[in-house]
Amino acid sequence: MIQKLLICILLPAIAFCQNTIGLPDIINYNKSAYKAGLQNWDIKQDNNGIIYIANNEGLLSFDGKYWTLYPLPNKTIVRSVEIGNDNKIYTGGQDEIGYFSPANNGKLTYTSLTPLLPEKDKSFSDVWDIASLKNDMFFRTANKIFKINNKEVTVFQASSEWSFMGVCNGRLYAHDYQNGLMIFENNVWKPLFAINKLAQNDPVTSILPLGNDSLIITTLKNGLFLLSPSGLSAISNPVIENERIYAATIVNKNWIALATNNSGVFIVDTKGTLIQSFSKKEGLQNNNILSIFLDKQSNLWLGLNNGIDFIAQNSAIKHLSPNMEDASGYAAIIYENKLYTGTSAGLFSVPLQPGTDFSFTKGNFTAVANTTGQIWGLADINGNLLMGHHEGVFAIKDNIAQPIFAKASGFWNFTPMSPVFPSAITVAGNYKGLSFLNYANQAFSITDNIPDFDESSRFVAIDKQDNIWVSHPYHGVYKLSAMGKGTYKHELYTVKNGLPSTLNNHVYKIKNEVVVATEKGVYSYNPQKNNFEPSDYFSKILGQQSIRYLKEDGDGNIWFVHEKNLGVLDMSDKKSTIINLPELNNKMLSGFESIYPINQNNIIVGGEKGFFHINYEKYKKNVPNLLIHLQTVHIADDKDSILFGGYFADVNAAQVQEKNLIPQVANHWKTIHFEFSTPLFEQQSNLEYSYRLKGFDKNWSEWTGKTEKEYTNLPGGQYTFEVKARNNLGNESAPVTYTFKMLPPWYQTVWAYLLYLVLLGMGLYYLQKRQRQKFGDQQVKYEEEQKRLQYLHQMEIDKAENELVALRNEKLLAEVDFKNSELATSAMHLVQKGELLTKLKEELNQLIKALDNEKAVAEIKRLIKVLSDDDRIDKDWEHFTQHFDKVHSDFTVGLKEKHPNISPNELKLCAYLRMNLSTKEIAQLMNISVRGVEISRYRLRKKLGLASEVSLFDYLIGLKEGA
Repeated sequence: MIQKLLICILLPAIAFCQNTIGLPDIINYNKSAYKAGLQNWDIKQDNNGIIYIANNEGLLSFDGKYWTLYPLPNKTIVRSVEIGNDNKIYTGGQDEIGYFSPANNGKLTYTSLTPLLPEKDKSFSDVWDIASLKNDMFFRTANKIFKINNKEVTVFQASSEWSFMGVCNGRLYAHDYQNGLMIFENNVWKPLFAINKLAQNDPVTSILPLGNDSLIITTLKNGLFLLSPSGLSAISNPVIENERIYAATIVNKNWIALATNNSGVFIVDTKGTLIQSFSKKEGLQNNNILSIFLDKQSNLWLGLNNGIDFIAQNSAIKHLSPNMEDASGYAAIIYENKLYTGTSAGLFSVPLQPGTDFSFTKGNFTAVANTTGQIWGLADINGNLLMGHHEGVFAIKDNIAQPIFAKASGFWNFTPMSPVFPSAITVAGNYKGLSFLNYANQAFSITDNIPDFDESSRFVAIDKQDNIWVSHPYHGVYKLSAMGKGTYKHELYTVKNGLPSTLNNHVYKIKNEVVVATEKGVYSYNPQKNNFEPSDYFSKILGQQSIRYLKEDGDGNIWFVHEKNLGVLDMSDKKSTIINLPELNNKMLSGFESIYPINQNNIIVGGEKGFFHINYEKYKKNVPNLLIHLQTVHIADDKDSILFGGYFADVNAAQVQEKNLIPQVANHWKTIHFEFSTPLFEQQSNLEYSYRLKGFDKNWSEWTGKTEKEYTNLPGGQYTFEVKARNNLGNESAPVTYTFKMLPPWYQTVWAYLLYLVLLGMGLYYLQKRQRQKFGDQQVKYEEEQKRLQYLHQMEIDKAENELVALRNEKLLAEVDFKNSELATSAMHLVQKGELLTKLKEELNQLIKALDNEKAVAEIKRLIKVLSDDDRIDKDWEHFTQHFDKVHSDFTVGLKEKHPNISPNELKLCAYLRMNLSTKEIAQLMNISVRGVEISRYRLRKKLGLASEVSLFDYLIGLKEGA
């Protein structure tokens, strides 16, 4: 170690002391991230991309988003992990061997194989290596190797100590301190060499394939060895020969990654030459590497003594750090085969080595003298490297900055007026306007700024008519037109001239045309109208999204910055496509973006900390297979429960759910929660997801970076959750599906429906019975109502009849009264007549007394006789009787029938009494005295047999009614 440090101090130019200028991203996972033990001893990956790590607290799995810990039953340290040919995950702990495999619910469950071991061999401490060879599984402990085939166990005792075991090129190797490297053949271990050619007490740590007939062997203390048909030879490398190598893995056909216990990771080629190194200085959490693994995307996983690290070794994006203090990157340029980077801390350079991707150039950036401070721009003008600095204009020569115009206003940029080399005039944008650099006799001279124009000119472009365009983010866009004799007029373009806003306009020259990047897309200048309008070309592709940076590369691709996101309008195909690079989102200098495209393998982008190198050609080709992993399905009510644990079948099998394994979820689980991811560990920022729940959602969701989805209070029924992934290149994965059946609540089950049916039948029966009863009651009520109505109707009829009878009676009474009146009139007439006749008879009798003439007396007597003629009176009575009976309903007839012995005079008396005539009127009608009437009434009562208390008048009235 001391020798290596001396070499690095004394000979810094020696290649093995230098790292590459570009380093991939390193992701650190500490204990709090994966929530398990400190140390991580072994790493494997299944066919679906899931990583498995042997950890102090159990088996860890990681799918790019979610960590899951599976402890062993005895809670011991897991030192080794291997995925067998039977697709089971075998683990080795302390006095414990077994495997994890998915249960019916997809959750990994552990099965111990320790009971299969002979009783005397069950104490073996740690299992350091596990190997799978055909149908056999091998477990290495310090003193024993167990071979398990089905339930058959074979134990191989160590001659001294088993220090290593592994499979390479289909063969199983092991290392024993006494016998050296051994190979397993015909169910026995055989020494690979006649004598032990490897140092004793120096264990082998890995055996790696090198072609079909050679192997690379790494040892703990003595470095690397090459085992070829010609024999075993050491691979010399002064950097690693004194390192303790814990593990190794193949990176590609020429490179090997070595994990050390104190210096991090070294990547060397097959000849031992150092390519790259990673330590705490480059971003590792610590330098003690216990295990190393190359995943399916050719990226490195490191199991650390404290944590887990991921190195995006195969990433097309690397980080350049010219200044160890992470100064911001503002400008970059290649000049005389050196990469110059302008930062906030000055200018730095590094010589480039031959190669397609110069991020693998080994070297160290050195500061360019006299450049301390803010660098704004770099330009190769007429074969000279010019630097825009906060303190003026400088020319760079022999790694020294020489001032052209120093101690003046800061300069932003340099733009040749002529595309023809060399350009006699160069426009120099500075803090206070524009000035010109004149080139003559291979030297530059600078003029004063253009008069009357003092805007800070950070964005400058020159059109075909040699008009100079300048934009100021807060003032607008200016056009400076030459008027002759070195004078210029300037014109300001704002909203009045077609721009969408006065703010945030940036002028660039793209496709040999001056355009302005604005908050609402890209605008182009219309010279006929002398105003700006939306660019037809860019509007069709970029729309109206805000653009603030544009840069065209040598292949016609247009790099742009939208908000804080980097993208490129790729022109490699007939149809232009947009490719976003989300890995650099929010990592560039906002408002001071810088993109320096060299070629398709080398694009330099300024960042908040240093620079980024993009191998764009590799970036487009790095399109790994997109696989969705459904991590877990949780159901929850008052507590959580795992419905699905992440595996539909074996760990290496495709994620396809079997139809007979559709779970049924009770209705009391109100929430179902899905977690999913894609195991592309270095591209997590590039991934988006879309999902839907068939049976509930009508359409796929919008693309989102969320890796979980939750549904609550789903009604009963069968549902299928589908989720798919998409990367930034527009590639989509096939969806993964998970079907489950949400059971209905008890009141929607078959038994409940049967109960409902019974209750419905009973209800219908009861309802029918009730309806019948109700109908009967209604019928009775109706009949009663009808009777009541009939009664009321009859009452109305009776009332009407009664009223009619009453009317008739009234009419009859009126008629009777009228008849009675007539009878009374007639009776009065008779009375008057009788009175008259009586008076005449009296007068005639008086006259007779006074006459002496007999003849006259005789004649008067004859008259008296005529007047006293009863026949005439009888006829009048008969006539009266007829009328009386008509009025009084045959009263006289009825009276005669009831009292046949009644005399005519008594009959007359009864009639006169019925008419309610007075005694005097009756006496006159009967031609008797009043006393005679009273006597006649008395006699009549006796004949009629009336008691004294009975009124004769009432009797006679009653006699009529009785008749």
